[in-house]
Amino acid sequence: MSSTEEVVVEESSEREFVDGDEETVKAEEEASHGRLKERRFSRVDSLDVESNRVPGTGHAQMLSMAAVVQLAFQSIGVVYGDIGTSPLYVYASTFPDGIRHPDDILGALSLIIYSLTLLPLIKYVFIVLWANDNGDGGTFALYSLICRHAKVSMIPNHQEEDRKLSSYTLEVVNRQSKRAIRIKEALEQSKVVKSCLLVLALVGTCMVIGDGVLTPCISVLSAVGGIREVDKSLSQDVVVMISVVILVLLFSVQSFGTNKVGYMFGPAISLWFLLIGSIGIYNLAKHDTAVLRAFNPKYIIDYFKRNSKQGWLSLGGIVLCITGTEAMFADLGHFSVRSIQIAFTGVVYPCLICAYVGQAAYLRRFPEHVSDTFYKSIPGPIYIPVFVVAILSSIIASQAMISATFTIIKQSMSMGCFPRVRVVHTSPKYEGQVYIPEINYILMIACVIVTASFKDTTNIGNAYGIAVVAVMIVTSAFLALIMLMIWQTQLLVVGAYVVVFGSIELIFFSAVLWKFTEGGYMPLTFAAVLLFVMYVWHYVHARRYAYEMEQKMSADYVTSLSRSVGVSRVEGMGLLYTELAQGVPAIFSHFITNLPALHSVVVFVCFKFLPVNTVPAEERFLFRRVGDRESRMYRSIVRYGYTDTRTGSSLEFENLMVESLKEFIQSESLCVDTKFSEEDEYSSKESAEEELGFVEKARAAGVVYLLGHSEVRASKDSSLLKRFVVNYAYDFLKRNSRQMTAALEIPNKNLLQVGMTYYI
Repeated sequence: MSSTEEVVVEESSEREFVDGDEETVKAEEEASHGRLKERRFSRVDSLDVESNRVPGTGHAQMLSMAAVVQLAFQSIGVVYGDIGTSPLYVYASTFPDGIRHPDDILGALSLIIYSLTLLPLIKYVFIVLWANDNGDGGTFALYSLICRHAKVSMIPNHQEEDRKLSSYTLEVVNRQSKRAIRIKEALEQSKVVKSCLLVLALVGTCMVIGDGVLTPCISVLSAVGGIREVDKSLSQDVVVMISVVILVLLFSVQSFGTNKVGYMFGPAISLWFLLIGSIGIYNLAKHDTAVLRAFNPKYIIDYFKRNSKQGWLSLGGIVLCITGTEAMFADLGHFSVRSIQIAFTGVVYPCLICAYVGQAAYLRRFPEHVSDTFYKSIPGPIYIPVFVVAILSSIIASQAMISATFTIIKQSMSMGCFPRVRVVHTSPKYEGQVYIPEINYILMIACVIVTASFKDTTNIGNAYGIAVVAVMIVTSAFLALIMLMIWQTQLLVVGAYVVVFGSIELIFFSAVLWKFTEGGYMPLTFAAVLLFVMYVWHYVHARRYAYEMEQKMSADYVTSLSRSVGVSRVEGMGLLYTELAQGVPAIFSHFITNLPALHSVVVFVCFKFLPVNTVPAEERFLFRRVGDRESRMYRSIVRYGYTDTRTGSSLEFENLMVESLKEFIQSESLCVDTKFSEEDEYSSKESAEEELGFVEKARAAGVVYLLGHSEVRASKDSSLLKRFVVNYAYDFLKRNSRQMTAALEIPNKNLLQVGMTYYI
């Protein structure tokens, strides 16, 4: 959180001004003042009065055509490096045992053409991109859309005030669909369905993280393999060693960040697409223009008739032509829908088609070169430049997936689905650029092990295909639900979408699963371990929240407790952190029991992550009183989206917190009931000024952070599995994760912790 962010508390009533009509403006001002007066003595405990709302912010703005074209150019460098390097290894993975029949080349090319057309072009570019969350894409964007329209989150911290956020946009339809209402009710009433949706989101997340391991391996290894054309005496082991060195260097420089990544990588990847497209046209003209017949889907049918099971298994290689497709949606937040569409349809798609057509034409004349089609088909005079650009492109593709992994881990932490780790912001200008040291080292070790053990792209390709298709299936499932419940699309259209794209993806998935023992086990094992970690963390987090909700205290009890005999009020401000958005946590009484004293001002601080991509800074803080005015106790809910970052020192947070608290007190004093006299209004303002002085005095005396050092244990009547999950698995993760005091950057001299055990 930047120290320059401002917290603006606006009047709860909104005014619309009509240009040129002074009487209307005056009438609106008087009506607004009247509404403010009517609210003075309304229920203070409601956040509706104190909501910090700025209408109209947080929505996508219209971009000029020049800006869209500029973003399209940048997206080529960031989004399409993965799918752009696929021509390095697709044919080799499709025909690992060689080409049996000349027409098999036409069948494989036809499969590639229609795979690229149906999935990346039609499904993602023209359908999936529109299911964005205020401009953000990816698995969490789809899940957050569903969570906003139906209460399916496992953590029950929903509040009506959150719906008034400018970024909390909901689809508005002219008609109420009974089908949508029934689906919404079914989702909200079934704990099993809620769990399934969460698991589905986590599976998609795990597979994307798996891409972060496999993309560097297969991209760098396939690109470096071209060195053997320069020196044929080099063995595959040497290629592997060079690849490992490049990977280690790549992960070693991650801490420097990827500032202005679009401008840096855009020219290199654009040159790469220009080269592979031009080489493809050259090979087509030189070797065999008859391969253009592959645009006829009849060759797909002939291919499967001729090869039967072997043809089905070869789909594990064909699917590699669409690797990186999910990046178009996952990286949408950095660009725009139009820019992604223009870049893919205008540059990426035609260049890829030309590249694969050209390689097929070359293979018609030299089928024995299928194991190294890309480098063999490069004209001799430009071999070295293309080789250099290939190495650079593979590094860029790897960099994009590594950065995406860091981002998705940060989002998982925001959703309470991953243990706390250290997040380093590598750019003061671009908030989304982050680096996570622990994850970086784990990815590096995993990449080195995979590259050194598999040694060739065929087995890595088998593993890669599983991760790619699994993410697509998750996206299709979520999008079908969004179509039914949110977009309220006609059943016939939804059925067509599911049948066409669902069947294609399931066929691909069955083919890559068949190669489980040939490398396919690796992403599934990795995803299973990661899924276990994420689900355990989220499960205990949700159960602990439910326990605190059951044990929470009422405001009246807290007020009486603070005024009880033996509890003294000392100078200073106490910030007590809690996960509860409503009620007072039971640990507060634990504080009073162990230390029978309260600070003169107490603020219950709740960091709350909402199912939105971002919360504008001016809408971040919500305040309410706890008890009466004399208690000097307040609740502050600090709201974030899953892409927002909680940065800055504790001092910066203190400044924002206190300033927003003072603005809350001032805004509250403006609400004066019409039945009270001007003398009462003056008294209210005087009381507010006195309270502001009291708050400032308390802060000057010192701010103390009150945290509960909690231990979570399974209850005595729990099953053996639950005891293992809570007492051992979660405990291990918690002890090896980053402590909250470090995450909040709280100085030890300002910290007070009290231990408490939760039995869930």
